[in-house]
Amino acid sequence: QVQLVESGGGLVQAGGSLRLSCAASGRTFSISRMGWFRQAPGKEREFVASVGWSTGNTFYADSVKGRFTIARDNAKNTVFLQMNSLKPEDTAVYYCAVRPVNAKDYDYWGQGTQVTVSS
Repeated sequence: QVQLVESGGGLVQAGGSLRLSCAASGRTFSISRMGWFRQAPGKEREFVASVGWSTGNTFYADSVKGRFTIARDNAKNTVFLQMNSLKPEDTAVYYCAVRPVNAKDYDYWGQGTQVTVSS
């Protein structure tokens, strides 16, 4: 099992910035990839960004490219999401997730942190 705890959400005006953190504990040696997802009210959960735990390679949703940056600190078992130039449509609950080695899906999820961007 991997436990995840997110932090850093809040209320910000459009154009502002927030930095989310996600600390992993437990079987962290089994992590292959960590990602951020988000779910807005009335919408399905969507992918935001991910990073390879050993490779560091990153992927981003088109909607956040150039504005969001994902990074990891392996020593602290923590992944970050730096969000700049925030828009009202970025408002959602943001979830951190882990895809274990040899797994096809993200199997472990955090409790989520609310991000609200006012216009």
